[in-house]
Amino acid sequence: MSIPVIDLFAGPGGLSEGFSAFALPNGVKPFKVGLSIEKDSIAHQTLELRSFYRQFGNQPPRQYFQYLRREITRSELFAGFPQQAKQARKEAWCATLGEVSTAEVDRRITESLGPATEWVLIGGPPCQAYSMAGRSRNGGIDPKDDNVFLYKEYFRILAVHKPPVFVMENVKGLLSARTKKSRIFHQMLRDLENPISALAGDTSNDRTLEYQIFSLVEPAVQFEANGRPVFADSDFVIKSEKYGIPQARHRVILLGIKNQRHETPALRVLRKRKIVSTNEIIAGLPRLRSGLSKKGDTEEKWLGALKQMPMRKWFSSVDPSIRESIEKYLERLRPPRLDRGSEFLSCSPRVGFYARWFLDKRIGGVCNHSTRGHLKKDLFRYLFCAAYGKVRLKTPLLAEFPHELLPEHDNVMTAMDGANFPDRFRVQIGWRCATTITSHISKDGHYYIHPDPTQCRSLTVREAARLQTFPDNYFFEGPRTFQYEQVGNAVPPLLARQIARVVWQVLREPPKIRNGSPAKPPRPSGHLEKASLNGRR
Repeated sequence: MSIPVIDLFAGPGGLSEGFSAFALPNGVKPFKVGLSIEKDSIAHQTLELRSFYRQFGNQPPRQYFQYLRREITRSELFAGFPQQAKQARKEAWCATLGEVSTAEVDRRITESLGPATEWVLIGGPPCQAYSMAGRSRNGGIDPKDDNVFLYKEYFRILAVHKPPVFVMENVKGLLSARTKKSRIFHQMLRDLENPISALAGDTSNDRTLEYQIFSLVEPAVQFEANGRPVFADSDFVIKSEKYGIPQARHRVILLGIKNQRHETPALRVLRKRKIVSTNEIIAGLPRLRSGLSKKGDTEEKWLGALKQMPMRKWFSSVDPSIRESIEKYLERLRPPRLDRGSEFLSCSPRVGFYARWFLDKRIGGVCNHSTRGHLKKDLFRYLFCAAYGKVRLKTPLLAEFPHELLPEHDNVMTAMDGANFPDRFRVQIGWRCATTITSHISKDGHYYIHPDPTQCRSLTVREAARLQTFPDNYFFEGPRTFQYEQVGNAVPPLLARQIARVVWQVLREPPKIRNGSPAKPPRPSGHLEKASLNGRR
């Protein structure tokens, strides 16, 4: 019997995808998503489509790939498989927790669980209020911001439904976030350890321990008398690049285990892996050019605009090695065969890492791979950054830009002094893992410049999705801006799959540690199959 998974604040479904994809050595997938709740209507469409895909196991119908190729509509796809479409609509629910009736939420959860007693609650409450960038913009944490306390909806469900295990994800900025009264993270831990007491408004320090909260990357070696494992705040941060994810995404992820279990299993934490580079992930996607905005975009105008760069007066002030690099790339600059791409491109994409996960020949190409338009001056900045990255193997700071290329922002001089984002334009270095893919990628591409100078553009949705480890057959619905938001807000599915293995061990392996007893660090495990993840193709 499958273990149900309930996903709150699901976004486009990265956590769900990882749990659904986790398989035992015999090929059996023990976890099945029972309910995903997401408030954004477009992210919900993506979630619902992926749920439809999963209804067919490993054999999705050819019509699914026809839809990805834009040969049929979504309505036509769903009409051809009414039972699977009905189940997908039931599984993916568009609702705002905190606004929708709690009775309806509880009814749907109960119905999704059925007779199951072993199940998992996963999800991450909206994190904008906790992020460092968000707090900088807003002048700190606003206790009146509903997003700050949406985690209470999470622990209300913990209190009412009492899952044996839960996984909760949020931004690293949560660790330092505080209101005037308290540190939010410490209050959150207390509430998650004692959701029933917290829901009842009990603020005493001697509340019954209902859940033990564990790190997924550091083994528990000490326990308090009441069974609470002892961790430093930083022990809850997962640095994704250390676990085979091709980006430096650092997130707080908590694992909660119900304390009523007679014993707690010896957790096998996530296993560290080789760093995966940006080029391994995106270099095998079709080469595209950026667009030229506000001037009328054609291949000729794009090429002509870039060719003007050496003619600018300021170009002679560029460091000679960077200038020579730019001139070299401009000499061989040609418009790509597929121009600016589209929602579907017929091609044969490649990948240098874990091809079995990313590639799907049934697509017949690649989806969500189109470029944005940029101002001519931004094209100059992108080409400068990409050439600088090739020569210096790092992204330039604003202080290293030619003065004429500096952005026309009021605070640019402050930024040049090292404050307020001095790397306002950031190229991804091909031989390193990418920087964190965030929802800001939907605003502009300045932080996500492609490492290839001849493409002179920001990352596409598909490139960002690959860096987030979404497989190529995972389609993102909606206009491109909304696609970027979904990708940036997601949990990397390959990281979620590793977490699913740890959860499976908690639920299925014989318990080895008694509550309140000190534990020796277990041998790290909790990993994906070594051959399949580390193999190159």
